[in-house]
Amino acid sequence: MSDTPVIGVLALQGDVREHLIALASADALARPVRRPEELAEVDGLVIPGGESTTMSKLAVLFGMLEPLRERVRAGMPVYGTCAGMILLADKILDPRSGQETVGGIDMIVRRNAFGRQNESFEAAVEVAGIDDGPVEGVFIRAPWVESVGARAEVVAEHGGHIVAVRQGNALATSFHPELTGDHRVHAYFVDMVRAVT
Repeated sequence: MSDTPVIGVLALQGDVREHLIALASADALARPVRRPEELAEVDGLVIPGGESTTMSKLAVLFGMLEPLRERVRAGMPVYGTCAGMILLADKILDPRSGQETVGGIDMIVRRNAFGRQNESFEAAVEVAGIDDGPVEGVFIRAPWVESVGARAEVVAEHGGHIVAVRQGNALATSFHPELTGDHRVHAYFVDMVRAVT
């Protein structure tokens, strides 16, 4: 077991820098990942928030989609926030034309479910497995999970909607903990990676 796992942040589009900072403060060696050979060198991966359709198309363009699917299927720990949650869903309820997912979590996700950019908000969210009280969730054009299959575990809800799910080595939140300075969710993910490295 490695005390300092190497965790990549998919750096095709989105809030990469904030995740790199959060992971580093949770005692991981964090690095951006843009190419398949970089993906092969990491113990775990964060798929950041951003624009899920653009990220999906760039993953295809950069030759990353199939390698991502293979690593996730093989059990690499992965954490997706917002757009990353959408990419980790086995099914999107309302996909854009040509939008693909990496998959890995048996859930159906609705894009932009909490509203448009000007309806973004922050809320305290109780997350199972995270100690010391709720985390501050930043919801920006956030998805929610419509339903989960038997293999997926709901770990947080907000306003009657599922906003965080874990399935094995895969974790997804519809909110952005990397934007708050509270790195407990990242520390939880780093511990997930440590458990399998």
